[in-house]
Amino acid sequence: MYKHILFDLDGTLTDPAAGIIKSLRFALAKMGVQEVDEDKYRQFIGPPLKDSFRTIFSFSEEQIDEVIRIYREHHVVSGLYENKVFPGVRELLHDLHAAGKTLYVATTKMTGFAELILSHFELANYFTNVIGGHPDGTRTAKVEIIAEILQNIPQSEYKETVMIGDRMFDLVGANAHGLDTIAVTYGYGKEEELRAQKPTHLAHSVAELGVLLGIA
Repeated sequence: MYKHILFDLDGTLTDPAAGIIKSLRFALAKMGVQEVDEDKYRQFIGPPLKDSFRTIFSFSEEQIDEVIRIYREHHVVSGLYENKVFPGVRELLHDLHAAGKTLYVATTKMTGFAELILSHFELANYFTNVIGGHPDGTRTAKVEIIAEILQNIPQSEYKETVMIGDRMFDLVGANAHGLDTIAVTYGYGKEEELRAQKPTHLAHSVAELGVLLGIA
């Protein structure tokens, strides 16, 4: 059974869609882009912002820096808290923590933003460490973020460590370190996207996730 449990944040612990989409609309409008395709906005939930602006909107590096600046200014004021904890997550974290599991958050969101969200929803005390991206746009790849967390876990215990996430990026990052993975399908990744990365387990609900983690 797993001793060290790494959780993605957006799409795994919380549903941030409303706040992220509102901040994206605001930032893109400031850049002269009026995007109506809702699916394009939802593709931003999970991956690093730079990668998404580069691939989805084909922005130049200079435009990417500017749109991210605008996005973050808006998001920290309002969008950050237009968010909700998935039903059952709070109880799951409580039970895992009570069972002596060591819990971490591994997110591409800026560390400071992630900490604000966890504190806002009174979840912060469940986690030993929260690792995300730096404000300067570095450390946004999941493989780097997981590597930072693994510095505090003995290599002999990697086999007792699992990464849980809703997008392929979570699984790719964990696979690079030889960790087990649990892909959750209630978030924002399509099931075929997740299955392509050959997750160790697949959970279709928070209840199923609890069973996989030994919390019935």
